[in-house]
Amino acid sequence: MKKSQTASVPSSRLSRLSSLGGLASRLAGNIAVEGAKRFTQGQTPKLQELMLTPTNIGHIADKLAQMRGAAMKVGQMLSMDSGELMPKELSDLLARLRSDAKIMPYKQLVTMLKHNWGDDWLAPFAHFELRPFAAASIGQVHQATLANGNKLAVKIQYPGIRNSIDSDIDNVATLLRVSQLIPKGLTFEPLLLEAKKQLHIETDYRAERAMLLRYKQLLGDDNTFVLPATYDELCTADILVMDFIEAQSIESVANLSQNVRNTVASELLKLFFRELFEFKLVQTDANFANYQYQSSQQKIVLLDFGATREIPTPLSDNYEQLMKAAKVNDRVLMEDAAQKIGFFQQAISEQQKAIILDIFYQACEPLRSEQAYDFGQSSLATRLKAAGMSMSTQSDKWHTPPADAIFIHRKLAGIYLLAARLNAQIDAKSIFEATIEQA
Repeated sequence: MKKSQTASVPSSRLSRLSSLGGLASRLAGNIAVEGAKRFTQGQTPKLQELMLTPTNIGHIADKLAQMRGAAMKVGQMLSMDSGELMPKELSDLLARLRSDAKIMPYKQLVTMLKHNWGDDWLAPFAHFELRPFAAASIGQVHQATLANGNKLAVKIQYPGIRNSIDSDIDNVATLLRVSQLIPKGLTFEPLLLEAKKQLHIETDYRAERAMLLRYKQLLGDDNTFVLPATYDELCTADILVMDFIEAQSIESVANLSQNVRNTVASELLKLFFRELFEFKLVQTDANFANYQYQSSQQKIVLLDFGATREIPTPLSDNYEQLMKAAKVNDRVLMEDAAQKIGFFQQAISEQQKAIILDIFYQACEPLRSEQAYDFGQSSLATRLKAAGMSMSTQSDKWHTPPADAIFIHRKLAGIYLLAARLNAQIDAKSIFEATIEQA
């Protein structure tokens, strides 16, 4: 983990609201000063231009990073799910939140440990590293060693996060709306409602542990993947204790042979198809930090199951139809599947519908390749970005897709992005067809 700043997490609803209130006051002051400056220069700036100054962008990012929890998570979700519908400056701001989290000070950390394990919290351990080796929006991870020598990864939730989810998201949404950082035509309320539901699940580490155990069972004897074991007697709603697995970052695979890069990316795409069509259980967060690689064992380590979602069988079946139809460019079947999934619940123009179907068609391009698809040399990401921009120009005729669809697309986009980062060549068509046949 890169060197992180320490900052106490506001743990009460009032303190978290005050943090955002203080931010709003500071932004308002900056807007007034910048506005006066531009007026004296003969300019008539819009409110959004005054808001999206480098100074204000920095203030917003720093405050959300300090608050962590839902305030930070909603920024991460908007940056990944709304993509090119966001102004570039806001996208840059939100992207910072995917990797920038401050850590708890020592006193607040010990308070959390005592709350969960009692005053004698250190007793089971031969050593407990007080500085985390990873920090994110909901919690931070520490390394520890049991008396028997077993190395552990201890994931500790920030205080007050669970009880502040709804108010945090509402407050951040208000801030974004009032500051005009969200385009007028974008309906993002359903996404925020789903974010609340998802975060209530993610902040219960007992639920994450249950999902981890389900994945271990589903993968069975598959030797491709490694998942950490949990230490149930030490796990609580706020703390998840697992084996510490020695491995390298998944990005390090880019330095290995072409064959290894192809194999790793292929196995992850195969896993996604199995999740969607066989398991009907998808770990929807394709953050690179959730994957690691053991080069000596040639195994992929899977981490973080908090954002795992059940996929209803009808939805899984409709995605199978959508992808099969996109393989052969059957627009009638594609439209039927998209309608059933929920993309066309509201009246939209035929032009807008054609744009959406074209995005689906392009996204399934790897499934049509008769040879290994070269993600490193592909312009697919650029073309999908351009199509998204075209769609956003008629945002008054577009509505937010179903929540499950958003999370499924986020996972597939993450796999594509990783494959491109690894310059991998994947026989996606064969993987898809084999998985569908076996599911």
